[in-house]
Amino acid sequence: MTSMAAMRSFRRDVTPAREIPAGTVRRILGVAGPYRRELTFFLALVVVSAVIGVATPLLAGDIVNRIAGLEGTAGDIVRIALLIAGLALLDAGSSLAQRWYSARIGEGVIYDLRARVFEHVQRMPVAFFTRTQTGALVSRLNNDVIGAQQAFTSTLSGVVSNAIGLVLTAGVMLTLSWQITLLSVVLVPLFVLPAKRIGAKLQEITRESYGLNASMNATMTERFNVAGALLVKLFGRPDAEVESFRGRAARVRDIGVLSAMYGRTFFTALTLVAALATALVYGLGGSLAFDGSLTPGAVVSLALLLSRLYGPLTALSNVRVDVMSAMVSFDRVFEVLDLEPMIAEAPDARPVPAGDRSLEFDHVGFRYPAAAEVSLASLEELSLPEQSDSGPVLHDVTFRAEGGQLVALVGHSGAGKSTIANLVPRLYDVTSGAVRVGGVDVRQATADSLRDAVGVVSQDAHLFHDTIRANLLYARPEATEDELWAAMTGARIAALVASLPDGLDTVVGDRGYRMSGGEKQRLAIARVLLKAPGIVILDEATAHLDSESEAAVQKALDTALAGRTSLVIAHRLSTIRSADRILVVDEGRIVEQGTHDELLAHGRRYADLYRTQFAPAPVSADAVQA
Repeated sequence: MTSMAAMRSFRRDVTPAREIPAGTVRRILGVAGPYRRELTFFLALVVVSAVIGVATPLLAGDIVNRIAGLEGTAGDIVRIALLIAGLALLDAGSSLAQRWYSARIGEGVIYDLRARVFEHVQRMPVAFFTRTQTGALVSRLNNDVIGAQQAFTSTLSGVVSNAIGLVLTAGVMLTLSWQITLLSVVLVPLFVLPAKRIGAKLQEITRESYGLNASMNATMTERFNVAGALLVKLFGRPDAEVESFRGRAARVRDIGVLSAMYGRTFFTALTLVAALATALVYGLGGSLAFDGSLTPGAVVSLALLLSRLYGPLTALSNVRVDVMSAMVSFDRVFEVLDLEPMIAEAPDARPVPAGDRSLEFDHVGFRYPAAAEVSLASLEELSLPEQSDSGPVLHDVTFRAEGGQLVALVGHSGAGKSTIANLVPRLYDVTSGAVRVGGVDVRQATADSLRDAVGVVSQDAHLFHDTIRANLLYARPEATEDELWAAMTGARIAALVASLPDGLDTVVGDRGYRMSGGEKQRLAIARVLLKAPGIVILDEATAHLDSESEAAVQKALDTALAGRTSLVIAHRLSTIRSADRILVVDEGRIVEQGTHDELLAHGRRYADLYRTQFAPAPVSADAVQA
């Protein structure tokens, strides 16, 4: 791949950096609320360190004066030296205590924010996850949360210590020699003004580096899971992936070099100005000392204090930049927390009746939500403006399944079958009409009771990278060992699990890839049996299985569906011949419904689907009736 192609493969975030919204400071203080006591002690220790930092140069100057003037006794000098040592010990202890409080506050803030973001994301609808890049979301919980906590552990302590240190240092220096102090301050603009520009540039670099790291995280998350790695290998594009990743990593490298150079320039300029000012103190102070206008100790104290003057001045001149950099991180975290879930439990929600297993669709209409309703452009690396509304995908869908009935949905791909099924467990909310489970509109049902009432087996059953036991217990954590084996027996998977060396403690691998498709499906069925819902939804659960696996899964499904209300999306019509009702879905509408025999007799859409699967050659109507 050429260098130009590599550049094209690197796509920068097209989302413009948004302004920090009003009220962010108040929200940050709210985050710090639980740590008010720790913050008070922390800031008190910072003040102690600042006072010690000014007192030590004055004591050193006192020693120099005593030595130069041969005043007092050697014991006096030793006592002052011991006092300096005592202050050093106190400062060391204060520094350790500051670090403890800093860590306590910082790690606490990280924990609180991560927990809040994780809990909030768990409440987001499925539509959010279908648009969001996983790596970008993970970056919010890692990089941005850590950046946010630095506002308390670094920025806040820096502002307080620098402000106090500057006031004390400048005050003491003025009492020692106002001439030298003023001349020293004259040099400040030579450094502070360029430093402000450097600080602003560092803020811009910080924001870009966060975005770039999120982009790299997203790439690694997608390519390092089993499905992504398999796709890369099957299509033979590892070199292209490496080149694309190199483009992203190169930009991160360049940003790192740029940031390091800006930082080094900042530090070098500070050191240079401090060195020039120190030379000024020694030159002018020495002259004044010879004239008797200044004591030798004062010259030494001024030189030592001067090193504590420019650092705080510079830091405070850039305090706005430091604060804004921290607020960028907070804002990126709050941006996620401010995205309200489209699906939430109603304040007056009531439980689904345990004994009622009926399912009803009442004139249901539905359209998929637009990106702005469910996601954030900053969490979608390729966020392009949507040209128009997706439009309704379901139109006036009405049917009812009584307790224990099996209702099948059939139709071509994209007809709306899975969309209908997704409305029952409330993965999405209807646009119009109502879906009722046990006579209760799912929008008015408590989330826990709806989850207990509805179980789903999809065509690609997901298993966590954990043991078989853990994956089954996810449905019912309190289940006993006997209940686990009973569920697996019903799912026709117990014999296989028993034959494994580690049995229930066998690790299934990422997304269950160590298991075959049929084994994964049967484990998913066992999980539903363990949950024991009154309503079961099967979304083409046997669509991608071979004949042998399909037969095994079908037997397991017979057990799972026994006595339960079932909504089955069927790919193979042979599996739903005995359904109590078959609904033919076409372009989001139910165009036919009835039993298998009734629909064949009608000779319409269902009969066409049936002939397509079982009679490739054209057949007469009489043959269909037979």
